[in-house]
Amino acid sequence: MKISTKGRYALRMMYDMAINSSDSAMPLKEIAKRQNISIKYLEQIVILLNRAGFVKSIRGAQGGYLLARDPSEYTVGMILRLTEGSMAPVACLDDDVNQCPHAAECPTLFVWEKLNDAVKCVIDNVTLQDIIDRSREQTIEYNI
Repeated sequence: MKISTKGRYALRMMYDMAINSSDSAMPLKEIAKRQNISIKYLEQIVILLNRAGFVKSIRGAQGGYLLARDPSEYTVGMILRLTEGSMAPVACLDDDVNQCPHAAECPTLFVWEKLNDAVKCVIDNVTLQDIIDRSREQTIEYNI
């Protein structure tokens, strides 16, 4: 499994909005500059985030984007599934119920299920707030 730039940049964008927001909308060009990401690419990503209700769009001279909820309410899994789709390592695990006609006799299914469970355990239990907290801890460690 490989996370595309879309998923990575969406996570970075939301992180940036969380740490740089002062309850006012943030212009996309500021995020693009700080994160060194093309504004055109961020425009495509923010459409997805906005439609999903992850960010709010504010129009006008003081317009921009801001998180719709507290950073602790977003998991990495939510953001990656929105941008990447299924995070399952194999197609037969995309749905809640395995639809594969060979599932009952598949000798490797347990491997894919263990991998899927491990990935979900990480991405569904790490929040945007966790990333912020860890980043701040690392900054403190490096400044000592």
